[in-house]
Amino acid sequence: MKITSNVYLVGGSNKSDSSDAAIYLIRSGSEAALVDAGTGGGTDRVLRNIQGAGIEPRAVKYLFLTHCHYDHTGGAASIKSATGCRIVAHDLDAAFLEAGDSEVTAASWYGSWMEPLKVDIKVAEKEKFFTVGELEVAFYHAPGHSPGSAVLTTVSDGRLVLFGQDVHGPLNDALRSVREDYEKSLEFMLSLDADILCEGHFGVYVGKEKVRDFIESFL
Repeated sequence: MKITSNVYLVGGSNKSDSSDAAIYLIRSGSEAALVDAGTGGGTDRVLRNIQGAGIEPRAVKYLFLTHCHYDHTGGAASIKSATGCRIVAHDLDAAFLEAGDSEVTAASWYGSWMEPLKVDIKVAEKEKFFTVGELEVAFYHAPGHSPGSAVLTTVSDGRLVLFGQDVHGPLNDALRSVREDYEKSLEFMLSLDADILCEGHFGVYVGKEKVRDFIESFL
């Protein structure tokens, strides 16, 4: 599913595996990046969808993990094996991934377990910037849903695209959720004034008003 000339939906419950959160592809020139990895059950379909967007899997430079939960990270190892990409996550959630914590990553909710996952780039800052071809991708710490939750932005076709995976939560003590942090992160996302929101489970919202209304509905 083409969202802009640089952004595609290449995975999710209707695109790769029923347990997968949405997986987005960012492409520019000969380079690409993925936002999240699904559970791993649909990795082959994700790779075919990447090719369908006109990109060979080996062009994927980064795999950005928005947080540690299994429906976003269970497929990270298989995607790295197929693409050679570098895995990026916030330092606070990288700890749970590298420890193979099946409770905090919610792998146990899916009747599975989290294999220890090496994170290549651990982001400790509030914001960090990456380049994918000619695009700049911003990685922002946006805690609340999990300690190391993050959102990303890039500008495509003159519009600000926000990858706000799991804007909706949920909040749960077992996931180390913190309501106060979550609400501050929602306010931060509103401040970005994005034109397009690519969410983890509830689809794509186009237009500033639709993006704002969706985020505000959880405050």
